[in-house]
Amino acid sequence: MEISEKVFEQANQRGASVKAAFPTVLKVRYDQRIRRVVIALDTGLELAFSPKMAEGLEHAQPADLADAEISPSGLGIHFPHLDADLYLPALLEGFLGSRRWMAAEIGKLGGKASSEAKSAAARENGKLGGRPTRKEKEAA
Repeated sequence: MEISEKVFEQANQRGASVKAAFPTVLKVRYDQRIRRVVIALDTGLELAFSPKMAEGLEHAQPADLADAEISPSGLGIHFPHLDADLYLPALLEGFLGSRRWMAAEIGKLGGKASSEAKSAAARENGKLGGRPTRKEKEAA
């Protein structure tokens, strides 16, 4: 596939506008003491988060996070041992993974949530003998 000069220029313009809208990564490291990935930005801001909160890093060991690399644009971080990448604009917008992955994580939290209504429903269900047993599908 050949890329035309016009398409190439448009891509460069899009890249420049993204780079102008977001700070760039100066340093990235894993702090074993606080068990966080720490990202230093050119604005002086530092971001720190648990690897368990980021798609691709959730099962990482400290050694897997030790040699993270910053992309040439300064907008990406690559973890070679995990073959995982993080995109800074997405991190800053509050997404530490794909929409599907984030939905699954949020769903896990929702299932753990407790409210008075949920507790009352569980008590009522318990009075009725609890959750009914599943009946096996009858063979045809």
